[in-house]
Amino acid sequence: MITRFRVRPKARWLLWGYLGLLLASHLFRLISPKSHPADPDEKVQLVRPVASDRELEGQARIAYRQIQPAALNESPPTILLVHGSPGDNDEVSAIASLLGSRFRAIAPDLPGFGGSSWDVPDYSNRAHARYLLQLLDSLHIPSAHLVGFSMGGGVVLQLEALAPGRVRSITMLSAIGAQEYELLGDYYLNHAIHGLQLAGLWLLREGTPHFGWLDDAMLSVSYARNFFDTDQRPLRGILERYAGPMLILQGEHDVLVNPAVAREHARIVPQAELRMDQGDHFAAFARPEAMAQPIADFVDRVERGAVATRATAEPDRLAAAARPFDPRSLPKIEGFALVIVILLIMGATLVSEDLTCIATGLMIARGTIGFLPGTVACFLGIFFGDLLVFLAGRTLGRAVLGRAPLSWFLSPEAVALSSQWVEQQGAALVFMTRLLPGTRLPSYFAAGMLRTSLARFTLYFFIACALWTPLLVGFSAAFGEAAQQVLTVFQRKAFLYLLVTGLVLFLALKLVIPLFTYRGRRLLLSRWRRLTRWEFWPRWAFYPPVVLYILWLALRHRSLTVFTAANPAIPGGGFVGESKAGILRGLASAGDVVAGWELLPVTLPAADRAARVHAFRERLGLGWPVVLKPDVGERGSGVAIVRSEGEVRGYLEATRSDTLVQQFVPGQEFGVFYIRHPGEERGTIFSITDKRLLTLTGDGRRNLQDLILQDERAVCMAPLHFRRHAARLTAVPAAGEPVPLVELGTHCRGAVFLDGEWVRTPALERAIDELSRRFEGFYFGRYDIRTTDLTEFQQGRGFRVLELNGATAEATSIYDPTNRIGAAYRTLFTQWRLLFEVGAANIARGARPATIGELWQLVRRHREETRGRG
Repeated sequence: MITRFRVRPKARWLLWGYLGLLLASHLFRLISPKSHPADPDEKVQLVRPVASDRELEGQARIAYRQIQPAALNESPPTILLVHGSPGDNDEVSAIASLLGSRFRAIAPDLPGFGGSSWDVPDYSNRAHARYLLQLLDSLHIPSAHLVGFSMGGGVVLQLEALAPGRVRSITMLSAIGAQEYELLGDYYLNHAIHGLQLAGLWLLREGTPHFGWLDDAMLSVSYARNFFDTDQRPLRGILERYAGPMLILQGEHDVLVNPAVAREHARIVPQAELRMDQGDHFAAFARPEAMAQPIADFVDRVERGAVATRATAEPDRLAAAARPFDPRSLPKIEGFALVIVILLIMGATLVSEDLTCIATGLMIARGTIGFLPGTVACFLGIFFGDLLVFLAGRTLGRAVLGRAPLSWFLSPEAVALSSQWVEQQGAALVFMTRLLPGTRLPSYFAAGMLRTSLARFTLYFFIACALWTPLLVGFSAAFGEAAQQVLTVFQRKAFLYLLVTGLVLFLALKLVIPLFTYRGRRLLLSRWRRLTRWEFWPRWAFYPPVVLYILWLALRHRSLTVFTAANPAIPGGGFVGESKAGILRGLASAGDVVAGWELLPVTLPAADRAARVHAFRERLGLGWPVVLKPDVGERGSGVAIVRSEGEVRGYLEATRSDTLVQQFVPGQEFGVFYIRHPGEERGTIFSITDKRLLTLTGDGRRNLQDLILQDERAVCMAPLHFRRHAARLTAVPAAGEPVPLVELGTHCRGAVFLDGEWVRTPALERAIDELSRRFEGFYFGRYDIRTTDLTEFQQGRGFRVLELNGATAEATSIYDPTNRIGAAYRTLFTQWRLLFEVGAANIARGARPATIGELWQLVRRHREETRGRG
């Protein structure tokens, strides 16, 4: 049993102290002014907020600097300079000051930055373009020359797309544009990265006691929203359609916007003037004179009509612009951008090592990243990730198993099995798990938990990663290279096809590699049988036809809840959430036919409930085991056969609902479905299910795992059996030793259900009918019965009732493996038709069906009960 996690007193005080500071920080931020005041030399213009291309009611503030010649004989041309992200107009204010001696230079703070409103609904470059259009309108500026720096390049392109008649020229200053050159080159991948960045910065801001300092930080949530809200995909189309003058200024040593972006923009805008220098991304404010001079000269020439437009562009450049984008022209990621991508790859391995290696191989094939840095990034991520799991097991151990977030990835059963592997295989396990998907996380955690040698396992992790990573990355790169070459004719969809290639490789990894081991082959067979044999289908896949038939019956009877009157003695007729104790009380007159039981209210302390279990056993003279189960449950959920006082305490401490303790009844189990129409003297048995509790036989050679895998029935639910028997999977049962895999007659927990019609006799029917008529108000349901003597059972004697289920009980004989799905549906349709008929007859006799509201309350209460179950 997993031990409970306890917080040390010192850690508890630290935690409360941190939470106190966090609360104080939030209160301080709440009462502090939310505004970001504009600088003294800035002006402020009020505009409407923008969201999803719509102007909303309310007000937003745009702060801006305006520099223009002191003496104005006539209105000079207006130049609108747009800063990047993160930043504000300080990035371009030096250039604006230089241009302001000859032109009217306006440098706004985009919403979310500087002195403008920070709390706006949309931070995308499209929304920013609409804000700037409102600013131009407010200042009565009919048209302007646009200068976009870095992220501001997307803003000016969107502004041109929204109002082309108001744009006299565009200058792209170290500016973004074509999506293919941004980060990983794909919108969805980049959007996911920006989403992670946004989530991280938001958690940092909201989960750190900073008293407002992070609200104004450079890498703020507003900056992250700017990238997350922005879609760069339309920018290529805008560039391809733009017909006016354009100047492109770019540094050859720009580490944030690849110089190849500028060259691609110059290709698809054939009239553009491209000027490359030896500067970097920060020339806008590091060398403003070098940037201002060419911009001023360009604007002068535009005003004189002395620059090219698309209509007057050179023919060879027009031909080059008409060619589709070639993905092979993408440069390899280098410099600072390469560092970012390596860190992203390393982080991605923590989610899926194999999938990240495949994705990196495809990036290598595409030319986005070199083989060496890509492989090293995967290696470092996998190596340190494996080591982190090992150290987590060593440091935290069993105390945190079963608790979120670790429980999302690790089950106690998987760790228990892996612990045995570690003890048997030792360091060889590190190499084995590379070929066994899904085993690495529990195995490495178990290795740390068992206090194995850190130095030795670190060495083995290093060697295994060094062998596996280049192999998988190289394999993916080779296949990606082949796909890239074949699909060059589909250049615009090449990335999509590479993603499909990656998916195929990933599936091959998960499906083909397991074929090299006997366990992998049998588990694939297990999965196949669960997919192809309808008896193993989940409820959502099997029941839609039944639900449609029920709705048809409801229309026919003009009521959706007729069936809830089938058993007036049971709330809702036994549709959902019925109390097992309440039903068993209704059978009290049956005497010792019902297995002994007692209700343990959850309102009592666990120790008192455990004492009641002890008294219950003494009163009935019972040994071990006994059965503990929720008073409200379904399909065997929460049922346990316990064999000691310790197991009783553990169960009762974990549960959060009323519990039944019941006498354990050995023998063969049957499900007997009974129906009686109101007014009829006698009822009938609708179906009988012969429930076989699957048992294997040891041979003294094979362990339990191999016995499960080799048994044609057990293999179908092998994962379930592995989880349930994780602690003894490597044990070798003696020759002839029976090994019960299932102790409960529940199909979803591994029992085999067969048609038990062979056991039906007139004597058994009379006994079940007599038992049922003793329960006043019961007409429709299934008994779960055990007997140790089949002859006695057929004579209507020598059996014990474990449970009685009402309206939604199934005729479980349908799950006989020889049954076809059509026969199963016919049985269920007949069952539901009879249920509605019985309910309608009871209503005619004065019974009241549940209302829709009451039915919903039963469902809601049942969900609360099952959620509260430990």
